[in-house]
Amino acid sequence: MALRIGSHSTPTLKFYFLSPTTLQNQQKDSYTQKVKTRINQAIKAKELRVVGPEGENFGVLSVADALKKADELNLDLIEISPNANPPVAKIMDYGKFRYDTGRKASEMKAKSHVTETKSVQVKIGTGENDQLLKASRVAEWLEEGHRVKVDLFLWGRYKYMDAAFLKERLERFLKIIPTEYKVADEMKKSPKGYTTTLERMPGTKVQKLKDAAKPVIEEKKAPAAPQKNKKKDLDTLLEAGLI
Repeated sequence: MALRIGSHSTPTLKFYFLSPTTLQNQQKDSYTQKVKTRINQAIKAKELRVVGPEGENFGVLSVADALKKADELNLDLIEISPNANPPVAKIMDYGKFRYDTGRKASEMKAKSHVTETKSVQVKIGTGENDQLLKASRVAEWLEEGHRVKVDLFLWGRYKYMDAAFLKERLERFLKIIPTEYKVADEMKKSPKGYTTTLERMPGTKVQKLKDAAKPVIEEKKAPAAPQKNKKKDLDTLLEAGLI
């Protein structure tokens, strides 16, 4: 803000706008400065705690002496802990240092995993084949470390059926999931039916589906013949034990 002084002066406001690109560049420059590693003559500290290429402790040396030592070994002087007091520097090949740093960063990135909450929906009348496919998908998500929300979707007159019966139908689906899991959120009523949330049991892996179930899944690959009447009577579904 600029203020002009005079007999009838009034404050004059000046506004400066930064474009998103400018902000991104500033953030990028700031990040670059944080991760930039000083080597050799670029090191600004007067004294350094110096580590040798094989982990030797050369003690606290002046920058000049540290550079001399690195020159004797035909290697670089790399500041690895600039915030220490005094800063720590290591004598080693800078190319190898960059390779090791990049490899460690890649390993950390691979280990980092974003956990999501996946969702799968089953209905009363879902066929055995679809149930097995969905159960297998749930197992894969659990193995990847995700939480899985399983919903029993109800519509029409199914909404008014006995609660214990509906919960038992959802539990039937949970029993065919081919991996161990723990229940994160107990089964409860939801706006569209019943729902529960599962989490992976630490140290478990996805089990292979039983051989008896494989032919059923293989049938999914073949185009299904068109059905004239897709609607089934409720009594027929219950007798067949379908969800």
